[in-house]
Amino acid sequence: MPDDGPVCGIGENVTGAIHVSVIGAGLMGHGIAQVFASSGHSVVLTDANESVLSQALNRIEKNLDQLHQDPGPVLGRIRLDPFLPTSVTNAELVVEAVAEELEIKSALFREVAEAAPKTAILASNTSVIPITDIGISLGEEARTRIVGTHWWNPPHLVPLVEVVTTRFTSAAIFEQTFAILEAAGKRPVRVLRDVPGFIGNRLQHAMWREALAMVAAGVCDAETIDTVVKQSFGMRLPVLGPMENADLVGLELTRDVHRTLFPHLDNSQQSSALLDSLINDGKLGMRSGEGLRKWGPGDAKAVQDQLAELLTARR
Repeated sequence: MPDDGPVCGIGENVTGAIHVSVIGAGLMGHGIAQVFASSGHSVVLTDANESVLSQALNRIEKNLDQLHQDPGPVLGRIRLDPFLPTSVTNAELVVEAVAEELEIKSALFREVAEAAPKTAILASNTSVIPITDIGISLGEEARTRIVGTHWWNPPHLVPLVEVVTTRFTSAAIFEQTFAILEAAGKRPVRVLRDVPGFIGNRLQHAMWREALAMVAAGVCDAETIDTVVKQSFGMRLPVLGPMENADLVGLELTRDVHRTLFPHLDNSQQSSALLDSLINDGKLGMRSGEGLRKWGPGDAKAVQDQLAELLTARR
């Protein structure tokens, strides 16, 4: 597909049950496997870490218990296989959910392209790495079958999946992937240009860059940033997206605000020096007890539980 023109779009399609292989059973992979199995697909789940793989079904069962769903039928459609080549032997769709490192992903897809059927869709769940870079070392035919499918955490609760094409991707593969995800109950969107970070993470991290810059400049502390987001425009976002909001208030006002504000926004091309300083001091976030904010024992689980409760209620 050409890689010029508009970046995103939305569409509709349907599909039947297929054989899905999910590579990586950790944070994202087990939830992705759950979604496909819940919608009637046959799933093989693999992971190079046998400990992670052995815990996957228990994690899926807990997710289903939270949703008050009978885990039996779903777990019955999932098979664990510790060996990557055999896990993809019959796959019609392969979803990669491994470490966010280009070389690891590229090497994995070279192995998958050799072991999987020559008609299998090859999908990466990378959050920010361009799909073109991941697939560039594949053979010419295999490159036509690689596509991005960026799920959001937790994947069994967040509906959006960004479907990303490349200049090599077959239009038929792109649309088929979209259809499979939509039929599985997700809310896919089309990303028509393979840009780093795709759509959601470019928007999210643009906000994070400005937030970090304000904390570093002494405008406010980190807790205040979170309070402002959660108690103001964050409350509107489920109903009023940024493009809707601009049209609602009027484009003349939007332009006037931007003319005053944009010259003062952070436009750093490097990651925040504040992050470097905190990391060097061992302040890594919730797991270390302090990052941008201070955290106590159990706080991470409490936040995760609260998030799961909110997302479950919105299903």
